[in-house]
Amino acid sequence: MKGFVNTDDFLRSILDKDGGLRTGKIMSHVYVLESSALNRLLFITDGSRNIKPDLETKCNIILNSIYLANVFEIEEPKIAITTAIELANPKMPSTIDAAVLAKMSQRGQFSGKIIDGPLALDNAISPWAAEHKGIGRSVAGHADIIVVPSIEAGNILCKAHVYLTGGSLAGVIGAAAPIVLTSRADTSQSKLNSIATAVLTANMERSLNIKFGNVHY
Repeated sequence: MKGFVNTDDFLRSILDKDGGLRTGKIMSHVYVLESSALNRLLFITDGSRNIKPDLETKCNIILNSIYLANVFEIEEPKIAITTAIELANPKMPSTIDAAVLAKMSQRGQFSGKIIDGPLALDNAISPWAAEHKGIGRSVAGHADIIVVPSIEAGNILCKAHVYLTGGSLAGVIGAAAPIVLTSRADTSQSKLNSIATAVLTANMERSLNIKFGNVHY
């Protein structure tokens, strides 16, 4: 668990090739938001680890977030690839990535998981906004997982949740052992939530390892 230290210093030890917690897979961070407005959990990725993920990295980020949603017993999470607009625009690379990921999902490349994009945040989580804009796809308005285009977007979104709405959250990275990665200014409740999330993840991995061998999100 990260304490009162800089994230870069903390992750340097985590990523050490000899004594770190690498698994050979791309690691990513997931925030778990408890939203009173939505009356459900919302998973935000990646707001702390991957700065500006490319398409391949986003594929891994999606798989990691699905695993964590499964830990919370959301068996078939709906995943929204968010950008500023709802249409693919060559001048905005994140919208092209979103459209490609949605197409990959349609072709069954994510084992039947439901992924859609590009979607703006309001259309991803608000049924009213999605209906008002005429977006009738199954993810629109009902997303469980929000994949952001960059670390800045995820970080700002989650801190706005805390400081503008008074909400709480949890933050973890999957590795050889779950990593609790919180902001130094996070509330005690958010830190406790993060520890609890890490424990849930560790218990899930322990049970899967008994059945199938080495598994990590």
